[in-house]
Amino acid sequence: MSRPRLPLLAAAATLWVAPVFAQISGVVMNTTSEKPQAGVTVNLIHPGENGMQVLATVKSDADKAVPPPPALLRAEYQGVEYNLILQPGAPASGVRVSVYDATSQPSAAALSQQHLLVVEPSTDGIRVNETFLIQNTGKTTFSDLVKGSAQFYLPKDAQGNAKVTVEAPSGMPITRAPEKTSQADVFKVGYPIKPGETVFEVGYSLPASQKFTGKAIGQGQTLLVTPEGVTMTGDSLKDDGIKDLGQGGVRAHVYEVTAKPGALYEAGIEGTGTLSTPNAGSEDNEDDNESPKPKAGPPRVFQRLPLVLGLAFGILGLGGALLYRRSAA
Repeated sequence: MSRPRLPLLAAAATLWVAPVFAQISGVVMNTTSEKPQAGVTVNLIHPGENGMQVLATVKSDADKAVPPPPALLRAEYQGVEYNLILQPGAPASGVRVSVYDATSQPSAAALSQQHLLVVEPSTDGIRVNETFLIQNTGKTTFSDLVKGSAQFYLPKDAQGNAKVTVEAPSGMPITRAPEKTSQADVFKVGYPIKPGETVFEVGYSLPASQKFTGKAIGQGQTLLVTPEGVTMTGDSLKDDGIKDLGQGGVRAHVYEVTAKPGALYEAGIEGTGTLSTPNAGSEDNEDDNESPKPKAGPPRVFQRLPLVLGLAFGILGLGGALLYRRSAA
């Protein structure tokens, strides 16, 4: 028995592509159930002078002539959008758009998280970059509109300049605005976590100060990193709010946030420094929406990402070794 053809909608609708009018056809596949998924609306999106534009929707405009690739197919299923980029010269038939069942239960999505907080003080201010690397090893998309996919603390002075950058599996970086929660100074980002790795980067700046204040959010391990030459001092290190893990072979100072969830911690800052790459000074101008934007290079925070990720894996290895020694003692 042959698999039913579902041209971009799981229905008998097709899109025609000018100037050759080749039929774009394929299947919308529910990768959770591994079965074709009916009732999914798919839009054809194309880059133009005014940004990404929806040129056709198979439900209402199946025979509209549209420009050839590069283009973007966007499917929406259970409130989550899934993108497939059509490269120039790509086959017009056999296209597969994958969607997943959605859940608001983290356990159903098989999530694991790494959390890294980088603090870079200078004479002009303090730059903070908070990175969440979330792995979804299941076949279900996690989407919690109430609690969000990630929660983070923003000091008062940062709430006017904070920006969240998200990179989904096989996607391009997009920006999202921090969303308020019911807790004071705690914000969230509601971007769904699809199977694969999703990276959330929260960037903000603070006025110059000799102190840094944070808040423990969630149950996972949080590692705080300062550049070489910058150290954290004060009572928090003595009272188990922050634990000094040393350097462990990385060119940075590493601390573990040990404060109880919901508790504030504060530490003094001595020295200045940066972990930024040489080209990390430019800001991106993406709009706060779901559409990937063609651009000459990645946003500033993602220019830093290889360095941050290298530190994360090295530091997490160090933290794991220290935890092992602690449990064996």
